[in-house]
Amino acid sequence: MTAVGNDGSLAKAETAERAPIAAVAALGITQIIGYGTLYYSFSILAGDMAKDMGWPTEWIFGALSAALLAGGLTAPLLGGWIDRFGAGRIMTAGSAVAAAALAACAYAPNGPAFVGALIALEAASNLVQYGAAFALLVQIRPRAAQRSITYLTLVAGFASTVFWPITSAMHAHLPWRDVYLVFAGLNLLVCLPLHAWLSQGLARSRRAAIEPPRHVAGSLPAPARPLGFALMVVAFSLQNLVSAAVLVHMVPLLSGLGLGAAAAIVGTLFGPSQVLSRFINMVYGINLPPLRLAIISAVLMTAGVAILLGTAPSIAGAMAFAIVFGMGNGLFSIVTGALPLMLFGSEGYGRLQGRAMSARLIVSAVAPFALALAMAHIGISWSLGLMALVGCLALLVLAAIAKVSSAT
Repeated sequence: MTAVGNDGSLAKAETAERAPIAAVAALGITQIIGYGTLYYSFSILAGDMAKDMGWPTEWIFGALSAALLAGGLTAPLLGGWIDRFGAGRIMTAGSAVAAAALAACAYAPNGPAFVGALIALEAASNLVQYGAAFALLVQIRPRAAQRSITYLTLVAGFASTVFWPITSAMHAHLPWRDVYLVFAGLNLLVCLPLHAWLSQGLARSRRAAIEPPRHVAGSLPAPARPLGFALMVVAFSLQNLVSAAVLVHMVPLLSGLGLGAAAAIVGTLFGPSQVLSRFINMVYGINLPPLRLAIISAVLMTAGVAILLGTAPSIAGAMAFAIVFGMGNGLFSIVTGALPLMLFGSEGYGRLQGRAMSARLIVSAVAPFALALAMAHIGISWSLGLMALVGCLALLVLAAIAKVSSAT
């Protein structure tokens, strides 16, 4: 086996080998559909779901939190499957499971059946969204994976831009159950064939290879990896806590700080800011070491929260918050794929991603409730201050990773 070494050699290898553009384009389509149908559509349809089930709307979001928690617990197992069977095969099966889970939600006769289908939906999400897609890019061409991940996140960043209006337009004419059935068809008829094509292409390339694949070797030596992995998971979890909590409550936060009707307008800046930061990184920072990119991401997210806290109820300040925080969150998506590759290498990447993703998903399930509880008991300003503190802690942990890396 031939290995590519640390940060510097990885950057040179990335430059020498082209990203698999056809695979990135195909995954870009499936990620837009995957995130659009399995994630972004939920908030638009939740009110109709609640009426249909006879539940308060918060119960529907509580069911989503329970499903996210269950999905987080299954992530390590699914990550092992990705390494064992190949990401292409797992994503192909995941598209079928996602379609079946969407249909099960649509046909759920009662609340318990709906919650069970929702849990299946979140488990399927782990099979078809970023974690699996990043692993597929690593398996296709390890030395170009960092560049490929950047390209993919740029394309997939349009998922909310595409599916929020599509879901709203469909829901104006169809009940939520029919919308979910249409989305099941998209996963079955578009995503599944594309994932199957990627899987077959990967299998053919491996059979035709004359030399064994050149893997990327992680920058951390074996003795430092347990500590490095623990620090990385803590840093990712802290950043994910800030991201998930703030994004779910963005409009209520802005409204509670006195922005009124402008809150919804300010919130629309977030999505384009994510795409902008990924585009800037693609053009100017494609070979930037992932750890440095992680620190930049954490600085931007923390600074965004601090700007909002320090300028409210200024509309200009809120706009700056949405832009800065959105740019940091956009880079965070790249970091979650690129940093594990840099630190631990390409072998066993799927299993490693599954373990790291498990912690992030569990935090994502708890974070919105935790921030809601904090806002109710200590107020919005103190809650934002707490989020800024969490962001600072993430920066300290990332600095500790840098210290561990330099010491080895």
